[in-house]
Amino acid sequence: MIKPKAAAAGHAAAIFTIVVWGTTFISTKVLLGDFSPFEILIFRFTLGYLALLAVHPRFVKTSGIREELLFAGAGLCGVTLYFLLENIALTMTLASNVGIIVSVAPFFTAVAAHFFLKGERLRPPFFIGFAVAMLGIVLITLNGSYALELNPAGDILAVLACVFWAFYSVLMRKISALGHSNIACTRRVFFYGLIFMLPALGFMDVHLAPERFADPVNLLNLLFLSLFASALCFASWNWCVGVLGAVKTSVYIYLVPVVTIIASWLILHERLTGIALMGALLTLAGLFISEWRLKPGRAASYREAEAGLER
Repeated sequence: MIKPKAAAAGHAAAIFTIVVWGTTFISTKVLLGDFSPFEILIFRFTLGYLALLAVHPRFVKTSGIREELLFAGAGLCGVTLYFLLENIALTMTLASNVGIIVSVAPFFTAVAAHFFLKGERLRPPFFIGFAVAMLGIVLITLNGSYALELNPAGDILAVLACVFWAFYSVLMRKISALGHSNIACTRRVFFYGLIFMLPALGFMDVHLAPERFADPVNLLNLLFLSLFASALCFASWNWCVGVLGAVKTSVYIYLVPVVTIIASWLILHERLTGIALMGALLTLAGLFISEWRLKPGRAASYREAEAGLER
């Protein structure tokens, strides 16, 4: 049973993390003028790793190869494969397609958690909330443009990115149960993520070009992505997964498009249509429905019915 104060802190931390992640597209959009997508990725997580090392220089002492494999798997799934597949997908299909598909991550997370984690069962409110949120996300992503095209290769890569994020969430739930420092665990995951990126250096376009970092705009945006979106937010997200569970935390991903359209309207002065606003309301409604709990009597009846089915 989650204590009320811990649960409240977990929900607040999840919202904070999503607000930051929802605004990262602005920094990424600015940096793409001078950096390739892969350069942004590797510089971002390298600086994030160094920041976590400075804050918490102690290393995680694992008890054996099984624990070490958990960290390696989390780094491979949540850092290397998720971001690489998402970035490659953006070069092969419409950004609107990727935005919609990546927002399906909570569904894949819920399914993976149902099979691989105890106490993370799928409930009817989750499916209802998922359907409502996805309708809202479609409206937000299209934002009145109705530009949605099928590009099989890119769309499949975006789906695979969601699948790997689901496994990352499951692995982080298992890692959180080990009792190690959250910051040290996040740094260990970043370390493996960077290690698994190394083979990509052979065919990805990466240059140091120090003059790019001398530009204050580039430096500030890179520091935002590294220190806040990566180091701080991955640590807070991983903590939320440990407190709330993989499924409850993952539903906050529905809010990313909502934050994105609001940030683009406020900072980039992009168009905000009535359809997008309607989508934002539906997405919020889907989030609340997914988090809705059955009344004690009904919950007990539902558990009894579940037990009967399992028998």
